[in-house]
Amino acid sequence: MQPSSSYHFENTWSPEGGKHGRLTLTLFNFSDAPLSNFRLAYTTLTRLVDPQACDNAVFVRRNANFHEFAPPAGLSIAPGESWTFTVSALHRVARHCTDGAKSAYVTLADGTHVTVLTSDLLLADRASEPPPVLLPEGRLELPFAIQPWPAKIDVKPDQDFPVALYPAEGSDAASVKALATAQALFRRLFPSNHIPFSLIAAPGGRALRFVERPALAREAYELSFSGDEVVLAFSAAAGRLYGLTTLAQLLDGARREPGKFRFPVSGVIADRPRYGWRGCHLDVSRQFTPKADVLRLLDILAWLKLNIFHWHLTDDEAWRLEIRAYPQLTTTGVLRGPDEPLLPQLGNAAEPVGGFYSQDDVREIVAHATVLGIEVIPEIDIPGHSTATLIALPDLTDGQEAPDSYHSVQGFPNNALNPAIELTYEFLGKVFDEMVELFPSEYIHIGGDEVANGSWLASPLARGLMEQEGISGTFGLQSYFLKRIKAMLGERGRKLAGWNEVAHGGGVDPEGSLLMAWEKPEVGIELAREGYEVVMTPGQAYYLDMVQADAWQEPGASWAGTVPPAHTYAYEAEGEFPDELKHLMKGVQACIWQENFISRDYFNRLVFPRLPAIAEAAWTPKAQKDWLRFAAIVPLSPKL
Repeated sequence: MQPSSSYHFENTWSPEGGKHGRLTLTLFNFSDAPLSNFRLAYTTLTRLVDPQACDNAVFVRRNANFHEFAPPAGLSIAPGESWTFTVSALHRVARHCTDGAKSAYVTLADGTHVTVLTSDLLLADRASEPPPVLLPEGRLELPFAIQPWPAKIDVKPDQDFPVALYPAEGSDAASVKALATAQALFRRLFPSNHIPFSLIAAPGGRALRFVERPALAREAYELSFSGDEVVLAFSAAAGRLYGLTTLAQLLDGARREPGKFRFPVSGVIADRPRYGWRGCHLDVSRQFTPKADVLRLLDILAWLKLNIFHWHLTDDEAWRLEIRAYPQLTTTGVLRGPDEPLLPQLGNAAEPVGGFYSQDDVREIVAHATVLGIEVIPEIDIPGHSTATLIALPDLTDGQEAPDSYHSVQGFPNNALNPAIELTYEFLGKVFDEMVELFPSEYIHIGGDEVANGSWLASPLARGLMEQEGISGTFGLQSYFLKRIKAMLGERGRKLAGWNEVAHGGGVDPEGSLLMAWEKPEVGIELAREGYEVVMTPGQAYYLDMVQADAWQEPGASWAGTVPPAHTYAYEAEGEFPDELKHLMKGVQACIWQENFISRDYFNRLVFPRLPAIAEAAWTPKAQKDWLRFAAIVPLSPKL
């Protein structure tokens, strides 16, 4: 068997050669044997739309981002030689280095699959550019390492700082336990840094006195500083933990950069969040995120005082949540590979990849989040984005429907659950029954996004339902489906959350429905006018998979434009919301979509510092925001 280093794959985009340019693709043979009777497969977000538009290659098949080609008859690549072909009918223009092939493999004559080393997409006739500066050096008016910045701060810096903060004599057990929780959080995030808290009196330390103050809001806290002690006032566990987090940040910053940051010697910090919904979404379908990384991400969210974890568990590419009533979902519906029912996508190559969360994993993650004051909102994306579901459970399809009668925007054929098949609702009922046992959240997110116009119209069963119910078109069917889903959730004591397209075709009853405005900011105002509660998460500011600069070498997606950290920080989600609608805007949310996140380095490069920027926008009043102060403090933030 040939090692994966035996073959290399280069790809270049040129603006000439078609409406959206042309890809030139070259396979190099560095093995010691000729390569013949083979096929080449690669995954890319810049997809071929016309199988005939390739030169010096034979198109074999495509499924969404998966492409497979064969060389012309009789072509053999000698050792040290290469084969080049072009593809000129692309569905979009390539704009960045991650718009090309993310992975590739060759299938040898004996059926063996061998992973091919794949380079970033090159731009024809253009030299590399230096990486842009995304974060300025920053400037501090007050020398305190707090993030997000508090609502009100009036404190004076000390010339020194305590060794540690410890519970004052007589502290109640709940507060000491909260201190231990904050201590453990800090140790997990910064294993080599000195812990800011001690559970016993520490020489050179300072006493921390806890005071319950019922007049404070649930997530509010007040810190009063003196040379003898620090007083933390709160009314609920959330405010107490946020106050402890601020103290940990203050002391850690003073220790790490003592000339730049200080610990207060006197004064008061009076703090509370700007919004009640301060969220972070994570897509684990496109790329599986191991449990340990999910737990660390939750720790980071807690450090940034974010309180919602929106967990996107299913999509076309995989179903990641164990459902005991349907084990096929996490066997057939999760494994991607050359010989699997789900073909490679988005960076997968010859080796099959899977990964899902057992129900025990989920319980551990939810429990971890709960201790940190974070609510986990699970999402199963329906009725669209359901390729993995339908491959795992083919009985949910209308066998009379043509197999390629519509395609999603990502290129998946017939990927939406059919509203006219009663088994669909039986299936989802059992899924919801298990989900409500696992997730104590107020909402269950059902997706509802990106159903292709034209979906189901070739299904005789769907056409019959449309005639019977007087339904018009795809989005009328979607509304019928989602109204039934909302009722099913209501029967189980849960509310419906979804993406903004849930409102299409008549939508659902706005009462008890929460929608997320992602396509553009104006959508949020339109939803509020219809009576929906809204979370603002527009791609133009809060999608952390978007590129951060115009340079070709910058990784990420670009459908929503270029989103540098400064723009993410400055964006005001309330925008043009009229005063009479602002009560319907519940908060803001970062979204981490992982199509381009093929390594942890990519994750950290794209998510930070923009996630802390959104956390500050979610917490800090507009008048208190300061980009240069943020830039000075954010390098202290933890990463995955």
